[in-house]
Amino acid sequence: MTKIKELFNKYREVIMYLIFGVATTLVNFIATFGLQRLFKLSRIAAEIGKDSGKYKILYLLANIIAWFIAVLFAFITNKKYVFESRTVGAKAYFTEMGKFFGARVATGVVENALPSLLMAIGLNQSLSVKIASKTISYEGFWAKAITAVFVIILNYVFSKLFVFRKKETAEEPENVTGDSNEL
Repeated sequence: MTKIKELFNKYREVIMYLIFGVATTLVNFIATFGLQRLFKLSRIAAEIGKDSGKYKILYLLANIIAWFIAVLFAFITNKKYVFESRTVGAKAYFTEMGKFFGARVATGVVENALPSLLMAIGLNQSLSVKIASKTISYEGFWAKAITAVFVIILNYVFSKLFVFRKKETAEEPENVTGDSNEL
């Protein structure tokens, strides 16, 4: 048990990132699925086809809204549980949030463009589940799943290097609160 605790402490940040990365991905998938149901994408695909402008626009809109919900969830969980950021004051908080959203906009472009690209080259299979006598479809599931792997890796790199960077000296946090021992 001690060895497991040591390994967890050594790799805590990565483990927590993976846990909340998976949770964020689930939030994104659930929101996307809910929005697809709301927009009736399966019906539109069956009636007028996946190549129609209406289908493509609603698919993209569902992805964008789901992305925003997931990024908000990710910021809160990454700040508090993964990188344990201790920003002080509204300005510092919103600066950090701005950096986080800025980095996620970059990966958001990937998240919204790559599934459409993968679907255009033939990876447009739906995941269908039959519940009782009703079949429920998740349009473009495999394209979205492949994209999620790339996005999780990119998001960790950006968060670690640009958003929640740790201070390098012990004096810097003291200066943030105004308690400096320097003359």
